[in-house]
Amino acid sequence: MARYDPGWVRSYYDEYGMKEWERWDASPVEQVKLEVHLHYLRKYLEANDRILEIGAGPGRFTQHLAKISNRIVVADISPVQLQLNRDNAQAMGYDRSVGRWVECDMCDLHPHFGDAEFDTVVCYGGPLSYVFDQRDRAICELLRVTRPGGRLLLGVMSLWGTVHQFLADVLTLDPVMNRDIIATGDLGPDKPEAGNHFCHLYRAAELRQCLERAGAEIEVLSASNCLSATWAERLNDLQKDEATWRSLIDMEIEACREPGCLDMGSHLIAVCKAPG
Repeated sequence: MARYDPGWVRSYYDEYGMKEWERWDASPVEQVKLEVHLHYLRKYLEANDRILEIGAGPGRFTQHLAKISNRIVVADISPVQLQLNRDNAQAMGYDRSVGRWVECDMCDLHPHFGDAEFDTVVCYGGPLSYVFDQRDRAICELLRVTRPGGRLLLGVMSLWGTVHQFLADVLTLDPVMNRDIIATGDLGPDKPEAGNHFCHLYRAAELRQCLERAGAEIEVLSASNCLSATWAERLNDLQKDEATWRSLIDMEIEACREPGCLDMGSHLIAVCKAPG
């Protein structure tokens, strides 16, 4: 497995700016993914929860967390993303729900957060996909700062789901490189032909093993989108009818939890309980 480079991750997201916010609106396909992610926030978070949002970026999920709880701590490895998060919170009027903004590395939260400090930890958007060989350490840290029986909600990038959604582009790459990416799950700096976005793509079974190895009790494992992943053109029309769109979202939420569909969305979502 490729090695984690926190300096690269920090630099990448410093330059990425507001794209991390905007990508969820880039197409109806992305909006379906957003709705599936939000479903689990609304279902499992409570109004009095003390929440850590790690890898929060400019705040696309922070704004929704602020509708649930006013006891939020925002964390990110990128100082630029943290400032964008603070600016957006102030501009949109939910900054009072955020107690503080913390620059930190999810692989070592000890300097910033104590054991069992939070009722819920939210790690959406794929931060765990960037820590490569340090993923076990990162998961243990996320669970450490979650109170016993509290919840960890996280999202990672999916191997087969990414291939599913972007198959035409995937097939333009060298077949030998494709086989290596599929075998390892790694889009690393040794494969510049595949792009400059370096991350680990998970299989559902692999994510389950990582979480269980850390002692997490998995309550939900879900794809982010499976039914609509390759229907971008049709979704534009479906979205115009509110009832039809709502029906699609409801079907996605149900279908994405089916064992046979877990690897067919571009992201995997897990809801877990911390041990103890």
